[in-house]
Amino acid sequence: MSRWLQAPLYLGLIVAQGIYVWQFWRELVHLMSMMTLEKPVTETELMLIVLGLIDVVMISNLLVMVIVGGWETFVSRMGLKNHPDQPEWLSHVNAGVLKVKLATAIIGISSIHLLKTFINAPDTSESTLMWQTLIHMAFVLSAMAIAFTEKLLSQAHQPAPH
Repeated sequence: MSRWLQAPLYLGLIVAQGIYVWQFWRELVHLMSMMTLEKPVTETELMLIVLGLIDVVMISNLLVMVIVGGWETFVSRMGLKNHPDQPEWLSHVNAGVLKVKLATAIIGISSIHLLKTFINAPDTSESTLMWQTLIHMAFVLSAMAIAFTEKLLSQAHQPAPH
């Protein structure tokens, strides 16, 4: 029964996802209002706003993976087998697969942030550029280590061929 103590945590993440939906719409309305101004929006400004929207969507996708995958793995089965709304990846999710999916999602989010920083490179210190690149590379290396470890563990659990 202690697994049900996690339920409020996942409900809180659903609330957080609602906040991200609100943030997405605020940014989209802001973008549309900028397009009606007399001063034209530069391509760089437009790209940065769109990258911000993509970032919000990617974080929301990460939340869905954590909420659905975590609930299914750690709290209770959802009974979605053969349901038309079942996410494809959910049929083969376990704690290891979830870790790898989360790590790759974090790399995607980090990539968007790094791209935004490089677009603003003239306004960004060399130290910030260096640290963000190093942190991104740490995410990449961590994801590779997690994936490699999961591969070794899954091979260890498979029966040996005769």
